[in-house]
Amino acid sequence: MAPRRIGQVLIDLGYIDEEQLELLLEEQTQRPGELLGQIAVSLNMISEDQLAQSLAEQLGLQVVTISDLTIQPEVLAHLTEPMAQLYKVIPLSFRNDTLTIAMCEPQNLAVLDELRNYLGYQIRAVVATPNEIRSALERYYTTDQGESVESIISSMEADKELLAQAMAAEQGELDLASAEALSESAPVRKLLNMVFLLGIKDHASDLHFEPFEDEFKIRIKADGTLYEMVPPPRHLASAITTRIKVLANLDIAEKRLPQDGRIRLMVAGMPIDFRVSVLPTMFGESVVCRILDKSVISLDLNNVGMSQQLIAEFREIIKRPNGIILVTGPTGSGKTTTLYAALSELNVITDKLMTTEDPVEYDIDGIVQMPIDAEIGNTFAQCLRSILRQDPDKILVGEIRDRETAEIAVQASLTGHLVFSTLHTNDAPSTITRLKDMGIPEFLITATLQAILAQRLVRKICSECRTPYKPTIDQLELLNLSEKEIKGKHFYQGAGCVVCNNTGYKGRTAIHEFLTVNEEIREMILHNAPEAELRKAAQRNGMTPLRDAGLAKVFEGTSTIEEVVRETVLEA
Repeated sequence: MAPRRIGQVLIDLGYIDEEQLELLLEEQTQRPGELLGQIAVSLNMISEDQLAQSLAEQLGLQVVTISDLTIQPEVLAHLTEPMAQLYKVIPLSFRNDTLTIAMCEPQNLAVLDELRNYLGYQIRAVVATPNEIRSALERYYTTDQGESVESIISSMEADKELLAQAMAAEQGELDLASAEALSESAPVRKLLNMVFLLGIKDHASDLHFEPFEDEFKIRIKADGTLYEMVPPPRHLASAITTRIKVLANLDIAEKRLPQDGRIRLMVAGMPIDFRVSVLPTMFGESVVCRILDKSVISLDLNNVGMSQQLIAEFREIIKRPNGIILVTGPTGSGKTTTLYAALSELNVITDKLMTTEDPVEYDIDGIVQMPIDAEIGNTFAQCLRSILRQDPDKILVGEIRDRETAEIAVQASLTGHLVFSTLHTNDAPSTITRLKDMGIPEFLITATLQAILAQRLVRKICSECRTPYKPTIDQLELLNLSEKEIKGKHFYQGAGCVVCNNTGYKGRTAIHEFLTVNEEIREMILHNAPEAELRKAAQRNGMTPLRDAGLAKVFEGTSTIEEVVRETVLEA
């Protein structure tokens, strides 16, 4: 028999009545994705304890009070800190190859399946309140993350049999079957799972596995900065790389050519993709895994760092029926995220939206997305030609790399399509010069180009350890500011804490430079005006330069002087 719905259980236990259930169901339609029990708690209809009792009654499970229990260290060792924090579970006991865990969302069966696959033994669930879980995580998992990795690596170094097999694999003395078996061994799997979970928990963008002559480095890139982890034994490089290649369905026998693949994992019930790049080097294969976690990326224009005025201007532009809108900046500056946010806002049932990307990073419901494959001739230009035959209204071209793609994008905008794309340029005005260099005539640029958004990402000051300070004369000189100009302004920096790994920064935000192509700018482009003149005209018409946009983030206490100086240049 199917379990009773939680609403009915709440009624049966006398916690709510029929009228309150109707109110809850109506409220749930306004909160898509939120569970009924959580809504009832948020509206103070029931307590956390009552919800726990109801979930236990619904699923036939036991309710526990973790604070009344003493959990043994050997039991806690079954679950690493990142895994416990990520899944919001606490191990309570281990008997007969079965780990009993407390969780506040026992209805999430995917968590039990994932833990069973990760750990290799049976999982039994009991129910606890969210508050109990939070308190237990703080009480039992207070060790530093690096020490957790260090303990795994220490046990690997002490495993003589594992190291002997690893050395044999490094020297090519193991056959493929034995090498693959080594990569599937429990210590290698445990270490790699730990690194993956740490990366996801820290909202990292990339994981780097780098072989050198005497060591094998593992580095995590979070908020645009690389942090080195405790390196595993050098001899395990081949085993760890092979494990990644197995997960990504790559050829483990091929070690001379670069390979690209994808790993798809379910973590805490959320699908997370790792885009894997394997590159042969002098001392082995270097692997980089790009983490594509859709739950971290906010596809909402209100959350990409724009000011309210800029959001209003940008929204007005993207609602135009045709033309070209370009987002520019270096690799990793958030261009694609901004364009996805714009498309998500335009994604209505009455319009057909299509994209061509290299590769498709995030799938968006309601948008037709086409991946590039240059090896079989499926280039941006070729895909764009095909897309135009599919009767689209709005098109995203992942990147304009050559004249052919630029020309087709121009033709698409002239035939009534709104085209979004990206370019690698330093700022908004230089984008016009870049289009000219590609061979696009001035009259076509003026006829099609609607706006250019240049952007950079700067790290945000950690909200947990943000403290005010007075900048030095040297710091002010970096921004070309005098003490008189900063009178009444406040400056902040991060002192460093556990939340931000003692960096003082947590998360990133964007700074923008928005150039709207109006009649004055069009006239200047037609008459081949220099880039410097275009920049002055754009600023007269309201464009805020990147450096000034960065200063605004400093003055509002979002970022620091060092971050703005690192990401922007001072105009002459």
